[in-house]
Amino acid sequence: MKLIIDARFTRTTHHDGISRFTSCLIEESAKRADVTMLINDPAQLPLLPDVPYVLINSPLSPFEPFVAYKVNKLKPDVVFSPMQTMGSMGRNYGLILTLHDLIYYEHPKAPGFLPLPVRLGWFLFHQMYWPQRMLLNRPDAVATVSETTRGLIKKHKLSRKRVELVSNAPAPGAIPRDPGKIPDKTLLYMGSFMPYKNVETLICAMGQLPDFSLHLLSNIAPHREAELRALIQPGSTVVFHHGVSDAEYQDLLKTTTALVSLSKAEGYGLPLVEAMNVGTPVIATDMPIFREVGSDAISYVDPEDPDKFVRAVRELTDPHVWTAASKAGVERAGFYTWGKSAGQLIELAQAVVDQRKKR
Repeated sequence: MKLIIDARFTRTTHHDGISRFTSCLIEESAKRADVTMLINDPAQLPLLPDVPYVLINSPLSPFEPFVAYKVNKLKPDVVFSPMQTMGSMGRNYGLILTLHDLIYYEHPKAPGFLPLPVRLGWFLFHQMYWPQRMLLNRPDAVATVSETTRGLIKKHKLSRKRVELVSNAPAPGAIPRDPGKIPDKTLLYMGSFMPYKNVETLICAMGQLPDFSLHLLSNIAPHREAELRALIQPGSTVVFHHGVSDAEYQDLLKTTTALVSLSKAEGYGLPLVEAMNVGTPVIATDMPIFREVGSDAISYVDPEDPDKFVRAVRELTDPHVWTAASKAGVERAGFYTWGKSAGQLIELAQAVVDQRKKR
């Protein structure tokens, strides 16, 4: 089976969630099928595995609706995109599109890195469900990363097509930390600074944790950083890292007390699994998607209650509690691997091939 994977959402400096999802899926899928990737910028290649690639237009190009005419020339059996927006007009191959979450229906503000016209279109798109239905009824199948999101797709009747899991997973090769070593009094946050991520509550809670420091690891726009810095209380320690490398991220994960997230909406929660994978305890919002991902291995709190968050942090200062949480996290993270996810993708792609042969 010739499988093409759309890697045009790969970043050029540090991975974000979609970028890492794509890269890891390509690497593992290439062990199981004939894989070619689509890119739109050679600068994406350092963050992608060494597999054959084809350079085409950006996914944000006005020519994107017609991209299938270019892809047809490659004669794939199936094309997989990690997003739902890939053009499909005139295609003669199987197509799998991905919907990660429905966050932006509740929080429709678009990511700031997108061009203004795209941000406006994004906002309008998420004011109603019918445009999403149009997108998700085009492919042969739809992939999503969690049972929670799959349930929402069915609830809102977003697609008549087959909807299957292609799960997220932590980066391969991570070595768990020593659960007997005393952690630093630090807390890590990895993720964007969109309003629904609720980083404000984390910062405000640090006023009750003067002996801890909060480390915000991701890149952040200057105006958003200024907004958050204004919330830092006297005596609190909040450090903005403006992005970290994979190696730096792993080093920080293996010394911190906990990774924290009080997000109000997620499609999966990859940083939580990355933390658990190395034995770092997690404190996170009590909501269905985090319950699905973390099961009993996470300390769940009300995202609107800083006091409960502070109590959860204090509980982890007990060495016995911390060690138990560390071991539980490693066990739970083992449920997710990129090999398993690639297997899910290949199985779905083969089902699409078989389905198209019956037509």
